[in-house]
Amino acid sequence: MKKRYIVLIVIVILILIALASAFIFQKTVEEGKKYEIEEIKDYGYFVVRENEKYGVIDKTGKNVVEAKYDNVIIPNPEKPVFVCYEGTATKIFNANNEQILTEEQNVEPIRLKNIASSLMYEKTVLTYKENDKMGLINLEGDKLTKPIYEEISGLPYKEGELLVKEEGKYGVINIKGNELIKPEYDQINTDNYSDENGYKNSGYIVGIKTEEGLRYGYIDVKGKEILPTQYNEISRIVDIKDDNNIYLIAANNGQYGMFKNKAQIINNEYQSITYNSSDNTLTIEKTKKFGVANLDGQIIIPVQYTQIDNTGKYIYAENTDGVKNVYQKDGTEVDVDSNIAILETSNENYDIKIDNTNGTVYSIIDKNETQITEQNYTYLEYLYDNYFIASTGNGKLGVITPQEEQKIEIKYDSLEKLQNTDFITTTITQDKTTQLYDKNLNKLCELANANIEVKENYIKIYNETETKYFNLDGKETSNKEILTNNTIFATSKDGKWGFVDKAGNVVVDYIYDKATDVDEYGYAGIKKDGKWGVIDNTGNIVLEPTYEFDSLAEPQFVGKYYKVVYGYGEFYYTV
Repeated sequence: MKKRYIVLIVIVILILIALASAFIFQKTVEEGKKYEIEEIKDYGYFVVRENEKYGVIDKTGKNVVEAKYDNVIIPNPEKPVFVCYEGTATKIFNANNEQILTEEQNVEPIRLKNIASSLMYEKTVLTYKENDKMGLINLEGDKLTKPIYEEISGLPYKEGELLVKEEGKYGVINIKGNELIKPEYDQINTDNYSDENGYKNSGYIVGIKTEEGLRYGYIDVKGKEILPTQYNEISRIVDIKDDNNIYLIAANNGQYGMFKNKAQIINNEYQSITYNSSDNTLTIEKTKKFGVANLDGQIIIPVQYTQIDNTGKYIYAENTDGVKNVYQKDGTEVDVDSNIAILETSNENYDIKIDNTNGTVYSIIDKNETQITEQNYTYLEYLYDNYFIASTGNGKLGVITPQEEQKIEIKYDSLEKLQNTDFITTTITQDKTTQLYDKNLNKLCELANANIEVKENYIKIYNETETKYFNLDGKETSNKEILTNNTIFATSKDGKWGFVDKAGNVVVDYIYDKATDVDEYGYAGIKKDGKWGVIDNTGNIVLEPTYEFDSLAEPQFVGKYYKVVYGYGEFYYTV
């Protein structure tokens, strides 16, 4: 009896060990799939171009790698790893101009795909070759994978994940070299879903070749198969921002259906399914007739109409006789004039009515659909608080209240809210003026031929002769108050520019036609007789005014070199 108990205890212990091992293994696998994108806080190195050749300078303007290469790529501008091209061959150098990673062949950076940025390469890894196969290596020279791949490239939209080809099939690994999707597919694309984390939570549309052509399936961000590879077409509804639920439209032989995760909620019997972001509904088509379904797959408007319009608060369904029925978002039919559309706003008191009975007329209404404004507007758009962008014709724009007070006169050619701020700008094309307003629509300033820069904690507006600063509360301030780390400050006097210290003492005389602020690298631009030069943060001349630029924007310098932006945000410095 005692031996039996001992055997049972041993079995239980073995089971517990097995379960613990499985848990540890699964946790290790899950941890391996995680990765972090390195953030760049400070550029230490820049590509420089001289005489059609490329090299590297540091942030003081010192030459690090001589400009003698056909191309130079700096994957991570905080780290001294420079990929220098001579034809198709590469050499890798460090900050001491010493060649590194010499044991690996054909070391290459990995270019990001479908991403617009000044940082267009993976920041922590490179590829290398061995016996015509590719592997992954980090910037310190540690090999993250063996050289087993025919191809390694960036996965569209997903920084930190790489498309690999092994034995003719595609898979996905991350920048740690860990496998996310096994290499067993003929095609892999991301689903283009993005949220506050960018594209990190997007899944994968995978394809395999069959005798009938490519067939597609879907794998979620955790690597789990949601749909098998049996569909002619798959797309995710990316406008639905829900990390817990995936809405997929899938087609079989021209017949479309929809899935919510693995559950099919609309059968494959429609010629098209279109998501309407304005009301979270789906327009479905069958034999050239249209209806509407909700996101649970329920048909809320029957598939019997020739046209469906989702305009604002209501859904308008037109039959073969041209008669329109009007429905609420839940599919309830309502007795509403079909010539009138109601655009809901985020203001709890007001909406916008569009009357198409005789032309197109906009007005502001309350939530009971009682019209408040009397004037006929040709355009209205909710701005914020109790303000609306308005036009009365001729394309001119302004801002009104529901009581039709013109907070900004309706006379401007363009009007927009500066991104991530509460500031409004207007422009008049004829006299090339730009106006800047605070959140309460008080005009802060007006400048001709103005440029506006939105910084982290202030707004800068400037032209050839004048520069103004405003904090995010709309109060005018100065470069001394904002650029607290600087030791000298650009200022003007009697139409000329110079530099003063924090106490107001003149460091650089007022002899220039324009001057820029000293930037984070310690350099400022000085303009005289139409040409730009450079001074450092002590006021010493780095380069007398030499350069002529066509752009109205202020040039940027590192040492004697000026910045050139090209492509989708990429840049280099040159002379």
